[in-house]
Amino acid sequence: MFRTLGGEDLTSNGTKVAHPHAVTELCGEGTRLYANALRTGRISRADIASAPCLLEFALLHPDPDDANWLRPVPPSIALAQRLNPLEREITEQRRQSIALSELFEPFMALSAQETSPTHSITVLEGLDRINSALDLATAQCQAEMLTVQPISHRSAENRLVEALDRDRPLSERGVRIRTLYQHTARYSPERLAYVDRFADSKAEYRTIDEIVERLIICDETVAFIPVSDDRQVALELRHPGLVRYLVKVFEFMWGRAVPLRAGTPYDTDPDGITDIQHSIAKLLIEGHVDEAIARRLGMNVRTCRAHIAKLATALGSGSRAQLGYLIAQSGLLDQDR
Repeated sequence: MFRTLGGEDLTSNGTKVAHPHAVTELCGEGTRLYANALRTGRISRADIASAPCLLEFALLHPDPDDANWLRPVPPSIALAQRLNPLEREITEQRRQSIALSELFEPFMALSAQETSPTHSITVLEGLDRINSALDLATAQCQAEMLTVQPISHRSAENRLVEALDRDRPLSERGVRIRTLYQHTARYSPERLAYVDRFADSKAEYRTIDEIVERLIICDETVAFIPVSDDRQVALELRHPGLVRYLVKVFEFMWGRAVPLRAGTPYDTDPDGITDIQHSIAKLLIEGHVDEAIARRLGMNVRTCRAHIAKLATALGSGSRAQLGYLIAQSGLLDQDR
């Protein structure tokens, strides 16, 4: 057997010897033969034909007294021979890492000095920190504030008081306010009373059938979105691209919404199904449970289930499973509303 310039082991007739071992491995046969060579002090060349890895890893060297025999390289020397290239490579990699660090260090310092807060995403934890950030943003708002306000039946009065304290100074400064609610806001005396306070200002209020989450945008420069349902964590977004995207989302919803004082959007069609029941039907087909539907449409679960019952009656359904089938078959969701 001999070694080619490419490092392959060949037999005397030119046949390649299979050698699948990695540098950190020895086959079972190679392990046995190397241990035997260490015990006896030498091993014949014929005995290692089945373990070319012994020569690959330089664990054997020719016997100077007899060419038919090989002597084992002491393990400490063999280990050092294998480790030296690795240590040199590690040293070189460490040198390169230091050089790269030194190269980029001036730029890192420059970046730290020049980075603007307008290119940031800040996590706000706790109501106090969230409200402080909102107060600062609204105090700095000069042109327009856009808000999406899902109706919550938990502490609604407290939330309206917070909103009033925040919106009144904006209105007094002549800042335009545009706010989106769900259609159910039309039947909330507290919400209507709140809106009446800004009747003579530049505030506009519209409603839409479905709102997913809360959103506040000031002057198209900073936006606030919630992270958790308990309102304990929010994101303050000052990245221009993100804020522009959220403004476009708001404008899309605003275009689909109707003015709050434009009458009820729950008129009954000739088929006996109201718009709100149409919205519920769409969410039912999408697989949402009653609680999720009620939350997205801004109503309590009992009212939602009452609408589902009326929808079932209108379509002649006797069960929840049949209701989904009848909604799909009725073409209700194909109607343009």
